[in-house]
Amino acid sequence: MRSPRPEADLKSMAEAFVRYGMACGADEIEVGVGDDIEFGVDVRLGEVENVVEASTRSVGLKVIRDGRTASAGSSDLSPDTIERLIRNAVRRAALASRDEHSGLPETSPSSIDPRPLDLHDPAVEEMEPGTKIDLALKTERIALSDSRIVNSHGASCNTHIGHAVLANSKGFLGEYWKTYAGLNVSLQAGSTDDLVEDFWFSSKIHLADLASPEQIARTAVERTVRHLKPRKIRTQRVPVIFDPLMSSSLLGFLCGCLTGTAVYQKATFLADRLGERIGGETLTLIDDGLLPRRLGSSPFDSEGVPSRRTVVVEHGILKTFLCNTYAGRKIGLPSTGNADGGGVGPSNFYLEPGPYSPGEIIRSTEKGLFLVRTLGQGMNPVSGDLSRGAFGIWIENGEPAYPVSEITVSGNLGEILHSIDMIGNDLEFDGSVCGPTIKVAEMQIAGH
Repeated sequence: MRSPRPEADLKSMAEAFVRYGMACGADEIEVGVGDDIEFGVDVRLGEVENVVEASTRSVGLKVIRDGRTASAGSSDLSPDTIERLIRNAVRRAALASRDEHSGLPETSPSSIDPRPLDLHDPAVEEMEPGTKIDLALKTERIALSDSRIVNSHGASCNTHIGHAVLANSKGFLGEYWKTYAGLNVSLQAGSTDDLVEDFWFSSKIHLADLASPEQIARTAVERTVRHLKPRKIRTQRVPVIFDPLMSSSLLGFLCGCLTGTAVYQKATFLADRLGERIGGETLTLIDDGLLPRRLGSSPFDSEGVPSRRTVVVEHGILKTFLCNTYAGRKIGLPSTGNADGGGVGPSNFYLEPGPYSPGEIIRSTEKGLFLVRTLGQGMNPVSGDLSRGAFGIWIENGEPAYPVSEITVSGNLGEILHSIDMIGNDLEFDGSVCGPTIKVAEMQIAGH
C-alpha cells in the first residue's frame, strides 16, 4: 500500500488557490484539499466477494463576496480546472442571497499540534492487501467454526489513510494525517423458521488497538446465539438497560438535538433550554476533539477552528450547543470547533462513564429489558419522541432470563434523560458518538 503523495504540493496548492480567489474579487475564500487512500474487502463463506482500493484527491472551496456565499468542489486538481471553478464561484456568489451571518471564522492565535493526538499509524499504511483479506477471512472462519452458527452475512476489513489540508484568506493554513482500520463480521444462528442474527466490529485509528479476529468472532457469536428461541412479552412499563451500542444510538439522536443548526432551524425540543436542567445529576455529556488516538479527533475542524473539549451538559444542566461559525452567529454562541463539511457534527461525543459494571446494573433490575438491537428510525427531534422495533434479553430477579423479540420500545428523550438511574463504567471509543451501559428507570414496551 503506497502512501499518499508528498504533502508540500498540497499546501502550496491550497495557498495558491486562496491567492487566486482573492485576485478574482472574493472578499474571503476557503480551500480544503484532501488526499485519501481507501481499501475495503468483503468476504462471505470463505470466498472474497468484493475488493475496492481507491486513491483520490479532491478540493472543496467556499467563496464569500459581499455577504453572499458560493461553494464548489472537484476531484480534478489541475490548476486550470480549479481556477475556472473559483472564477465561476465568485460570479455565482453575486446571485446568492446576502446573509449577515456568513463569513469565515477569525484565525485563532493558538493552534493545535497534531502530533500529540497520534492520529497517524504507519502500520496501517504498511499493511498489504493480502493481510487485510486474511483478517476478514480468519474472522469469519473462526465465527463459523462454532456449531451454533449456521450462516454468515460476511466479514469485512477496511482501512483509510487521509491527508487533509485547509487554507483560507484569514491567514489559516493547517494540515494533518489520519489513519483508520476496521474489522467486522455478521452472523446467523437458528433454524429456518427461527433465524436470528447479530454482528460485532472493531474500529480504531491504530492497528495495534484493533480487536483481534478471535475477539471479534467470539463476541459476534455470543451476541448472535443469545437471541435464539425468543419469546413474546406482554405490553408493560419496565426499566430498560441500554447496552453500549444502544446507548451510542440514543446519544447520536441526542447529539443531533444539541447542534446550533437544529436550534436556529427550530428542529430540536431543546432549543430554548440553554442553562436549564435537562437531565439527572449524573448526566454529563462531553464533546472532545483532542482525545489521542480517537476516531473523532482532529487538530481543527473543517473551518480551521481549533478542536477543543466542550462540556455540553454538566450534571444535567445544558451548558452550550455544538456550533460551527455560522450556527454560532445565528444563535449568539461561539463556534465549538464542530464544523463538519457544510454543517455541524460531533468529534468524540460521549456520556461520562459511571461507577457500575454492566453486571451490577443487570443485578439491580428485578424485572426489565436489556436492549441490544433496534430497527427503523422512529425518532423525532422536534418533540423528542422515539419509538423503535427492538430485540433484547428479558431480566428476571437480576438475571438474564430469555431473549425477546417482536416488541417496540418507546419514550421521550427528555424524560429518558431525567430517568437514567445508573451509568456503566464500560465506555469504549469505537465511533464518534459513544456511551457506556445505562439503565433507564422506566419505558413503555409494546408486546402482545
